[in-house]
Amino acid sequence: MARIAGIDLPKNKRGEIGLTYIYGIGRSTAQRILSEAGISFDKKVSEWNDDELGKIREIINEKIKVEGALRSEVQLNIKRLMDIGAYRGIRHRLGLPVRGQTTKNNARTRKGKKKTVANKKKVTK
Repeated sequence: MARIAGIDLPKNKRGEIGLTYIYGIGRSTAQRILSEAGISFDKKVSEWNDDELGKIREIINEKIKVEGALRSEVQLNIKRLMDIGAYRGIRHRLGLPVRGQTTKNNARTRKGKKKTVANKKKVTK
């Protein structure tokens, strides 16, 4: 069982893919880590020995901000935008899309489930 940064990596995946299970590590970062450690991208996580695991842990701890530290930094950045009253901060506060997307028809992911608004009744003469 390979455990790095508090995450259990899947045994049956290639190393390049297995490392992406850690928050803050994508494909290119995973490739950079493995090449720096001198490990083949195609080698499965279960085939890594203790020395290789140690090298990977060392590289991640020294050079890359992952998991809790990265999550807290992102949250602080969002809070800073809200505090200074930036447009992006206001969008975060209102739960609307931040990056310029239109909200007339879509944006359900950010806005949540539909809230139907009833029509006004017509006045009879």
